[in-house]
Amino acid sequence: MSEKIGFVGLGIMGSGMARNLLEKGHDVTVWNRTRSRTEELAAAGAVAADSPKDVAASCGITMICVSDTPDVEAVLHGDEGILAGLSAGDLVIDHSTISPSATLRFAAQVEDAGASWLDAPVSGGSEGAARGTLSIMVGGDDAQFDRAAPYLEAFGTTITHVGPIGSGQLVKLVNQILVVGTQLAVSEALLFAEAGGLDLEKTLSAVKGGAAGSWMLANRGPQMIVRDWRPGFTIDLQQKDLRLVLEAADELGSPVPGTSLVFQMYRALQRRGFGGEGNHALVKALEEMSGLELGG
Repeated sequence: MSEKIGFVGLGIMGSGMARNLLEKGHDVTVWNRTRSRTEELAAAGAVAADSPKDVAASCGITMICVSDTPDVEAVLHGDEGILAGLSAGDLVIDHSTISPSATLRFAAQVEDAGASWLDAPVSGGSEGAARGTLSIMVGGDDAQFDRAAPYLEAFGTTITHVGPIGSGQLVKLVNQILVVGTQLAVSEALLFAEAGGLDLEKTLSAVKGGAAGSWMLANRGPQMIVRDWRPGFTIDLQQKDLRLVLEAADELGSPVPGTSLVFQMYRALQRRGFGGEGNHALVKALEEMSGLELGG
């Protein structure tokens, strides 16, 4: 039997995810801190709630997709928070990318209310959210994963149960290490091609289908060579995720020198006012170092 789905957080990712739930025929109730973001979804058939508490009180499954650990804290707690609206047997699914240790704390609070928790961060950018092709890495109980799977399929094509609560967040940080390392390589390679006087479109075509191919190269490379810095995922959000990586790596004693370098490069770009641009604008840091300009 289909359950009512609540969705809290309608930003660059959440809006596309919630729309896909609606388009797959699910009964969806939405809330966003900026209420105007609910209007388009309400016009498409969603119910607009007045608070996160109201979402949880009216839905068996409440999904969260907000920016950072303090944002999850804010929508969970308080008189109008999700915890205040939960009933025994409910399920909370957090699609945000947040601290793995905070995830364990939030999950315990939800379980104290008689409900269950899955951490299910996503990857694939705003394009994946809109197209319903996200990768979703899920931590939590087997039975709750099976319960959630039919709804996750509305916006994800690669859905992997990776382990107990907290595992989803750790796997997402693995994902982000790979994303920024690949983006640095793409930036270096395309600027190298520029320096060599190569045709950038032909160069992309020649390499993206071989061993050097990657999602970042295929999806962000074409944007980079025409200097289109519109975000699928902003530098500011990427930097937040890298902070989580560095904090977790420090706790685990795991070396991440490449990720640390990219963190410092993004910090320099933020100081230059580029934090709202796509994470592929990393190449601008290399342009600054070299005096070269991609596509210039």
